[in-house]
Amino acid sequence: MTSSTRKDASAHTGGAGLLVDEVVGVGEAARAARADAYDRWLRGLLPRLPGVALIAVGGLGRRQCAPYGDLDLVLLHAGVPGVDELAASVWYPVWDAGLRLDHSVRTVAEALSVAQDDVKVALGLLDARLVAGDAALADTLVRTAVDHWRRTAVRQLPALREITAARWAAHGELAFLLEGDLKEAAGGLRDVGILRAVATAGITDALRPAVRAAHLRLLDTRDALHRQVGRRVDRLVAQERDGVAALLGLRHLPPSDPARPDTSDAPRGARAVGDGDALLRRVAGDARTVSHALDDAFRAADRLRSGRRRGADGRPLRRPVARDVVEHDGELVLARTAIGARPDPSLSLRVAAAAAVTRLPIARATCEWLAAYCPPLPAPWPAEARAALVTLLGAGPGLVPAWETCDRYGLIEGWLPEWTRLRSLPQHNPVHRFTLDRHLVQTAYEASRHTREVDRPDLLLLGGLLHDVGKGLPGDHSTVGAPLAEAVAARIGLPAPEVALIGTLVRLHLLLPDVATRRDLADPVTIAGVAERVGDPATLDLLHALVRADAAATGPAAWSQWKGRLVAELVARVRTALDTGVLPAPPAPDPALLAGPLPVVHLTADRVAVAAADRRGLLATVAGCLALHRLEVLSADASTVDGRALVECRVQPRYGLAPDPIALGADLRRAVNGDVSVTQRLRGRALAARAGGAAPRVVWHREAATDAVLLELRAADAAGLLYRVTCALDEAGAQVRAARISTLGGDVVDAFYLVGGWPAEADRARLEVAVLAAV
Repeated sequence: MTSSTRKDASAHTGGAGLLVDEVVGVGEAARAARADAYDRWLRGLLPRLPGVALIAVGGLGRRQCAPYGDLDLVLLHAGVPGVDELAASVWYPVWDAGLRLDHSVRTVAEALSVAQDDVKVALGLLDARLVAGDAALADTLVRTAVDHWRRTAVRQLPALREITAARWAAHGELAFLLEGDLKEAAGGLRDVGILRAVATAGITDALRPAVRAAHLRLLDTRDALHRQVGRRVDRLVAQERDGVAALLGLRHLPPSDPARPDTSDAPRGARAVGDGDALLRRVAGDARTVSHALDDAFRAADRLRSGRRRGADGRPLRRPVARDVVEHDGELVLARTAIGARPDPSLSLRVAAAAAVTRLPIARATCEWLAAYCPPLPAPWPAEARAALVTLLGAGPGLVPAWETCDRYGLIEGWLPEWTRLRSLPQHNPVHRFTLDRHLVQTAYEASRHTREVDRPDLLLLGGLLHDVGKGLPGDHSTVGAPLAEAVAARIGLPAPEVALIGTLVRLHLLLPDVATRRDLADPVTIAGVAERVGDPATLDLLHALVRADAAATGPAAWSQWKGRLVAELVARVRTALDTGVLPAPPAPDPALLAGPLPVVHLTADRVAVAAADRRGLLATVAGCLALHRLEVLSADASTVDGRALVECRVQPRYGLAPDPIALGADLRRAVNGDVSVTQRLRGRALAARAGGAAPRVVWHREAATDAVLLELRAADAAGLLYRVTCALDEAGAQVRAARISTLGGDVVDAFYLVGGWPAEADRARLEVAVLAAV
């Protein structure tokens, strides 16, 4: 729905679209002005009749109208005749104006009956407001609905909580998502409606000042998002963040050096741009506030519903769960002996560990007391503090909620001062789904699944928490983060060899996936290089577990069965080298390709193997034919055995649907035999699929292979890219014996093994020009 649509319709509908579109601002005043505009227009649509009232619910009922929001209206009546025709006279002008409408026609009894059966309707009626018509009739509905909710809220909240949990599972947590739904995600605007209902029922003071302020900022953000996009949308996607931030007044000067995160060197007179990162951090903080308030509200309702558990003496039951920690009314509180003039510095960590292990929440008063009175930890930490941290990180599903509660009250900074910089830090790689702080905690949780596979599970957990600590700083985050992680490890009291090992895990946490997907694992130089950097089998096991935990915490695009097999193969080969000192022999060619008349074509679900008469350009021909059938090449190997040219590729469907194997096999046979019709189709499809984006780049690696030089292409992904590049290399006189393709979101890193020694500078320049022209 666009502004022009509304304005065009305004001539036929009394000016609704024009009135609303003239309110172009963002903020509480603009929302109220939109509500006034809608009210004036809607009053003109309803005739003055007794026993009829037009009721607004939803955003209009709350006077919080978004620029492109829906209208939620109820035509309330007292059994008057002709109500259906009356309703049509109201609804059709709204639709004609191009407005989205959610409508119903009900008597007071019907509305209350539906609310009794549907908790979402009950919540909606709490926002009901008279727009036009019989005020007494509307007042009857509003008063009765509120009274009914107050009497039944405690019984209805479990059903509401179940519905809410399903919504959270579908939309995630707004506080940690890089592209969250401002309305439906946990901590979003929908949850504020639940808090309003809890407050109306008098269960707890759910709408504290901090929650109200967070709510207004989230509303402002949604308004700005609507204005930025020009239509109704609630998901704050990455490409819109800067524009939304500018509308909200969150701006910064761009740095002169893009590698620097600060703006101190911005050129004089530079124009400020929207600070999307600042917006994301603000949204995350507001969503946290809402989520924490709703957790507290649900727990308060649970206590009211279940009643306080009491002992024989009538006092509430207290059950010890750990040293200095007891359970009280379903929450963890401090034992009376733990509260003194000089509390144990490790007390906050031990409470957090107990909460994670028992999966019980920490009482708000306990968190506030710990934040106010628990002294800072000494450096190095005492042994019991280190043990509590390891217990917390290894607690599994209880880790994330316990960590988030402690972060809410500022306890994490007392343990890790670095956390202030990491909290809600956006990650700009599209494969990531979480902000940096949640990604680190999630990695530690995922690492807890692999603790039985390594010799030092404690170091694996700590490495998972710290592996990306260098992000947000200039330079390679793995290199920058290693000394930061070592400093944390030393501060918590690890001995020097373990501190060094933590630094190694952080420095090398991307080594295995990068090598597995970008290098030839059959090349002894590849295996020797990884073995030299890793050093010993114990470190190799830690890195393998950390890689899988990191990928699981990143998102579904970061891992696949193919990538898992490659990493496992690399680990097995490196382990053999570390254990025996002997590099594993490269695999022998498939015997089926060495026998029978040429060409030979073998197809499986993820493998394509071709044997043909030896000639230049065979790899390019096979790659192009696979692209023609919408197959992505993940790896390719070319070799010559007894005069036969062999090409073996690992593939996957580009769009999820496997090609017809009969047609694919026929095209491969024709293509390797030089059929011109297939070649023409290949070139036409490849040229049409060129990608845009940032400028591609070529990087050379001199000693990365036994008998070849490595050319690495970093470019935007596109269908047929491998075909175009291999054709260009072939025409430039280079012979490709292997290729490895690594996809990172919308980009790829393609590594080509070029047979021969290190090319002269002029030859390298010529090959670079050919490759870049093919992209």
